[in-house]
Amino acid sequence: MAKKLIREFVSTNLTINSFNDIKPYFDDLKNRELTTQGKVWKWLEDRSELEAILGEELAWRYIKMNCNTADENYSKAFNTFISEIEPQIVLVSNQLDKIFFSESVLNMVDKAKLFTIIREVKKDIEIFREENVAIEAELQQKEQEFGIISSKMYINYNNEELTLQKAANYLKDTNRAIREEVYYLINNRRVEDSEKINDLLTKLIGLRHKIALNAGFENFRDYKFRSMGRFDYGVKDCLQFHQSIKENVKPLVDEIHAKRKSKLKLSELKPWDLDVDVDLKPALKPFTEVDDLVRKTTFVFRDLELEFGMYLNEMKNMGYLDLDSRKNKAPGGFNYPLHESNVPFIYMNATGNLRDVITMIHEGGHAVHAYLCADLELVNFKEAPSEIAELASMTMELITMDYWHYYFDNDEDLKRAKRMHLEDVLTVLPWVATIDKFQHWLYEHPTHTIEERTKTWVSIANEFGSDIVDFGGLDKFKENQWQKQLHIFEVPFYYIEYGIAQLGAIAIWKNFKHDKQKTIENFKKALKMGYTSPIPDTYKTAGIKFDFSAEYIRELMDFIKGELLSLK
Repeated sequence: MAKKLIREFVSTNLTINSFNDIKPYFDDLKNRELTTQGKVWKWLEDRSELEAILGEELAWRYIKMNCNTADENYSKAFNTFISEIEPQIVLVSNQLDKIFFSESVLNMVDKAKLFTIIREVKKDIEIFREENVAIEAELQQKEQEFGIISSKMYINYNNEELTLQKAANYLKDTNRAIREEVYYLINNRRVEDSEKINDLLTKLIGLRHKIALNAGFENFRDYKFRSMGRFDYGVKDCLQFHQSIKENVKPLVDEIHAKRKSKLKLSELKPWDLDVDVDLKPALKPFTEVDDLVRKTTFVFRDLELEFGMYLNEMKNMGYLDLDSRKNKAPGGFNYPLHESNVPFIYMNATGNLRDVITMIHEGGHAVHAYLCADLELVNFKEAPSEIAELASMTMELITMDYWHYYFDNDEDLKRAKRMHLEDVLTVLPWVATIDKFQHWLYEHPTHTIEERTKTWVSIANEFGSDIVDFGGLDKFKENQWQKQLHIFEVPFYYIEYGIAQLGAIAIWKNFKHDKQKTIENFKKALKMGYTSPIPDTYKTAGIKFDFSAEYIRELMDFIKGELLSLK
């Protein structure tokens, strides 16, 4: 199980209140004589240890702030770190990067073993600009405003104050009047803050564009692609992905919605008709409370692979799970790896539905990945790019389905849950393309007006959205759909990875259907690699291709169609 990092360089009594508390460690690293291969490796290990400790310090401040946005002490602690401590870490880290990248040091390292680290450091040095450090700090603080705004969104229904996540459960109600009423309540509440959220994005775009210009890029899109280390694909590949999804997935989504419209016997399929069961059965109830969700998910993971279940059980026992939805808790869900504890933390907003099960399995997949990477020698190796990280989580969503009987005690509900999830797998791909294409436009046109933003969003949404779902009379809601997507605000351009990884996950599941044992072995081998090799190599180890072509996507979609037919 988890082996906590043993501190050999940093004091176990370290308390971080300011940069001065950690400055001696950076000074030590800056001033060492790196004259032998052994000394260089020790330098790398000590730097990695320091980065693991600092990363975990920031992680806990972020986690606590999200768990209770009303506690000003948590917000203050997080903002102090990113505004006062992190900017100085960034400056000195650039100095350390230059030491590592000097010819004398590089000549003493195993370039094959450190290939991914070397190219990351080279990239970081190239795009670093000292004048961007303060802007980045301001940007990080500004990005958190979205979570604060969203955490204060509630509606009142049936004499009860509900978070929007809990309110969304009513969209599964078999009474169409209730669904419509709650849909309007949720979306009218979002519209109340639409101007505030638009203003926030405008400010974020301004800061991001300034960073890009300072670094010598024409726009933030191009800067961000470089910053994120997208060495193995680029803008043209993303555009190909958009087109492939439009040609090969959108028609399938239209088929799903057309069948839904027919089964529900509706003259118009409205947005509030998309989550209700097509046979008007009550919403699935896969668990009662979060403890029940954890217990059942642990059984699912255990039956898939014994050690996976052990990981979740350890996290529960350590208190590294915060899963319920409540007031003053920021929206969304995440798995945060903690490289000193070597135990990740799962955060989500569960309200008792199937979507919560998927989220728990998804974040649990990230947790499995963190555990499997725990023994890698350097933090840099553990921090796999999102295209690999999301492959871990999305694959778990699919290969665990053989064990979902723990959530559903009859075959009919089990088939229904699987069918719903596979339909979601299909419908999310056009949404990923929509959000990604929208972000490309946002940063290619950084001085656009709110009116232009709205017009472009609607155009892109129509391009990838269903031709069957009727938004007549709902223009103000459609215009603001993008405002619920946290990634646009907090992690720009981190979204297409879900689409890329979803294709990989489908391919792994396809292999799993033929040979479970071999597929699990390959999956684990790939995840244990962390970021020691380029993305295509990791995908190859997992037994799949790193491919966005229309032909490949069509092949995977045909497989999904076949699986859906088997669940009728």
